[in-house]
This record gives sequence, C-alpha cells and structure tokens, in this order.
Amino acid sequence: MHEEDVDRIDRNRRHFLTVATAVTGVVGIGLASIPFLSSLKPSARAQALGAPVEVPIGTMEPGEMLRVLWRGKLVFILRRTEEMLRRLPENLNRLKDPTSAIIEQQPDYAANATRSVNPEFLVVIGSCTHLGCAPLEDFEVRPSDNWNGGFFCPCHGSKFDLAGRVYKGVPAPSNLRIPPHRFVRDDLLLIGLHTGEA
Repeated sequence: MHEEDVDRIDRNRRHFLTVATAVTGVVGIGLASIPFLSSLKPSARAQALGAPVEVPIGTMEPGEMLRVLWRGKLVFILRRTEEMLRRLPENLNRLKDPTSAIIEQQPDYAANATRSVNPEFLVVIGSCTHLGCAPLEDFEVRPSDNWNGGFFCPCHGSKFDLAGRVYKGVPAPSNLRIPPHRFVRDDLLLIGLHTGEA
C-alpha cells in the first residue's frame, strides 16, 4: 500500500470520527436539555395555583359543560345552545342584578347581557356567592316552576340563570363571578388572562 493511500484512509477515518463525535455531542446536548426545558413549563400544581390554564373547547357540543381548576377554584365552561341564549332575557324581573351592575362580579368585557366574551360560551367560577358551595347545573326547563334552566345550590337553595345571574329571594347576595379569560383561538380558551392582555 502506498503512503498516499494510507494518508487518504487516515483522513477519511479522522473525518468520519469527527462527524460522528459532533453528531453524538449534539444529540447528547439535546437529550440533556429536555429535563431543563421541561422544568421551565409550569406544573399542573402551579397552573392550579395561579398560572393561566388552557382549555380546549373545539369538541364541546352545544349544551355541554366542562369543569376545570384555576387557582384552586372550580370554573364552569358552558357552551350554551341557541335556545339557552334565547331564554336569557325572559326572567329579568326575577333577578337581583340582571344588568350585572356590581362591577366586581365580572371584567368589563363580560358586563353584557350574556356575561361573556363569546355569547355561546359562559365562563364562570363555580362557587356560590353565599357560602362558597358548588352549584349544580340544572338545564331542564320547567315552566310550571318558572325555571328556564341554570345553576342551583342544593346547600341553601340559591339559584342562578344561564348567565350566572342570581335570582331574587335566595341567600346568595350576588351573581356568580366571571374569571379573567380570553379566546386564544375559536377552539382554545385561556383562563387567567384578561381579553386584550398580552
């Protein structure tokens, strides 16, 4: 074998070893950085304690309700049907605060007839404003009871309509609270940041 052939083979081997070492190093650094990068993402506990919570809503059917935790609070997300929206103005004279005049109950962008950014979706904290019990959904319409559907607190009898507005003559003093939220996309809701916040 000639000396030139030996040099060429040595150069090829060195080139191969250099490339193989570089690729192995890059892969190793990438794999080693996964735990570090994952640690930067808020944990489920941190999200429940205060970080914004993303809720996929693209598969929700009209009339369906989801429950999620945000800052240790139960949040109801109701996709209202057209019939539910049509019934909202029917019992205004039976509500304590039909126009949501108490401004602390909801952000400005939810101070409207549907108490929502998107009329189809009600996002409300599922905690009765009387003593903090969790109201149950009762969406069945019962004209004989003057009930157009909404939320009922079984502990002390407080009732709320399909916009979370409290009825007169019940222990709860105010409407259900609306948490800060925004629609990131048509199919994704973010609870914990106000509409318009970056």
